[in-house]
Amino acid sequence: MMELKQLGNTGVMVPEIGLGTWKYRGGVEPLRRGIELGAYLIDTAEIYRTENVVGQAIQGMRERVFIATKVSGEHLRSDAVLRAADASLRLLGTEVIDLYQIHWPPDPDSTELEEGWSTLAALKKEGKLRWIGVSNFSVHQMQRAQVIAPITSLQPPYSLVNREVEPEILPYCEQQNIGVIVYSPMASGLLTGAMTRDRAAKLGSGDWRSRNANFNEPKLSQNLALVEELRAIGKGYGRSAGEVAIAWTLLNPAVTGAIVGARSAKQADGVMRSGDLVLTSQDVHEIEASLSRAAA
Repeated sequence: MMELKQLGNTGVMVPEIGLGTWKYRGGVEPLRRGIELGAYLIDTAEIYRTENVVGQAIQGMRERVFIATKVSGEHLRSDAVLRAADASLRLLGTEVIDLYQIHWPPDPDSTELEEGWSTLAALKKEGKLRWIGVSNFSVHQMQRAQVIAPITSLQPPYSLVNREVEPEILPYCEQQNIGVIVYSPMASGLLTGAMTRDRAAKLGSGDWRSRNANFNEPKLSQNLALVEELRAIGKGYGRSAGEVAIAWTLLNPAVTGAIVGARSAKQADGVMRSGDLVLTSQDVHEIEASLSRAAA
């Protein structure tokens, strides 16, 4: 059974695994299946263009779902935020959004961060938003927002091959009681077990991964060696390498949950099970040893 954790300062319990809809083309069924399996936190965003699909998927079960969506950080002027929030409410077919987040912070010198966050706080007070959070923010940017209103949650990237949030951001969130819902726990497909050298070589020029160091040598070989370690550990549990990668992120005490994607009901059955996979200290030791060998 999937574990529930309290989301930051809300008192609300959410599942450790949430359903992500970035580049989602799976239709309604995978989302409904994920909800049935207990992954009732659904994450979407204004720029994903999937809010309408989420709205269709949750018809008849709105009370069972925790909806998280985001306003683009490209336009945080108050009037733009108000328009975006109203559009999200309409597309989602709901009267209130459970968690509304600023997707990306604006330019560091811009005061739109304060203007946008103040507008989110006003919409929360108005009752259109239950809770408000941020995504991809630094500690300094979170501190600027907290002067205005408390932050419920942060959504950062976090995986075995992207651990930049560990030294400063995760400890700060834990100290401040800010929930952390991580995305890309399988590193955009790299840690699923399905990525190969051949597949990486065939990534099109329009695919950002083709230009990412983790998908190119020398890191690609190191990462594929890590995947083999994850596969070996997963085999003992009857789980995939990707499930082990997700379960690893959930071990960090600052992490509330992880967002994963599923394009079919069958995929939903697989990745949603990672929420009940508890890795042992020996598993973690073997994973860290594999990372150390790769770095050497």
